[in-house]
Amino acid sequence: MPAIISVSNVAKTYSSGFVALKEVSLEIRKGEIFALLGPNGAGKSTLINIICGIVNATSGTVLADGHDIIRDYRKARGKIGLVPQELASDIFESVWSTVCFSRGLFGKAADDAYLESMLRDLSLWEKKDSRIFELSGGMKRRVMIAKALSHQPDILFLDEPTAGVDVELRRDMWAMVRRLRENGVTIILTTHYIEEAEEMADRIGVINNGELILVEDKATLMKQLGKKQLTMHLQTPLGALPAELQTGNVELASDGFELVYTFDSQRGSNGLGTILKQLTGLGLDIKDIKSSESSLEEIFVSLVHSDQQHRAH
Repeated sequence: MPAIISVSNVAKTYSSGFVALKEVSLEIRKGEIFALLGPNGAGKSTLINIICGIVNATSGTVLADGHDIIRDYRKARGKIGLVPQELASDIFESVWSTVCFSRGLFGKAADDAYLESMLRDLSLWEKKDSRIFELSGGMKRRVMIAKALSHQPDILFLDEPTAGVDVELRRDMWAMVRRLRENGVTIILTTHYIEEAEEMADRIGVINNGELILVEDKATLMKQLGKKQLTMHLQTPLGALPAELQTGNVELASDGFELVYTFDSQRGSNGLGTILKQLTGLGLDIKDIKSSESSLEEIFVSLVHSDQQHRAH
């Protein structure tokens, strides 16, 4: 797929001397959902704000659908919708006037039919005449999304879109994001909620200390870094791990009833047959076997942890 956003060697150093981004290069494909993960202060919001033209990069270039975000600001910015973390809006305006005004800011002609269908999609149509201060937190969040979509952008940025919203609204928003993608909108989201990235994203970027440490298809990432574990429940407890099983891949749980075998799901031979033979040879009775795979959260934590260890040396 062609890139709809091209970030080339973008760096940002603030006047205080703080380096927020270090030579980040990234291409986001048209029509994908791209999740940007990273701990607090990693540079996620700085990168998004630079792409959206809100913060100026110290060096590097950004193209949005071929338009340079600095030299051709109006065209580039017209392609982008941004839902910021902070809920910023004129609280005394009605929902309807807020989205109409937002559309007008981008020089788009009035299109009541489009705005109505968008508000219906966001479950806001019944609230169109309500003033924003009268709405719940979740409804205010929906209004922010409606504002970002009011000018029919091709690219939508969601900066921590579901921070502090309830589970039901989060599910609604995921469904809405999928519908937008089906209509050809490219979605970039930053999130603290790993399950959000796991649920939604086609590709994942991990940013830490201002550097992009990894960009990968989600499925590939899960496979490459995914560990599988087999937990074998024993009929009778073991006092210690038998010498034959001390390979480094088998651990005995503290209660003595569980043996946990960890292996790489990528490898063709996982050594499982050998382990089971050894257990039988030792006369151990297995009551039950359960398998589990590492989640994206565990993968993310291990990536950031190894990146920090690498910096320490």
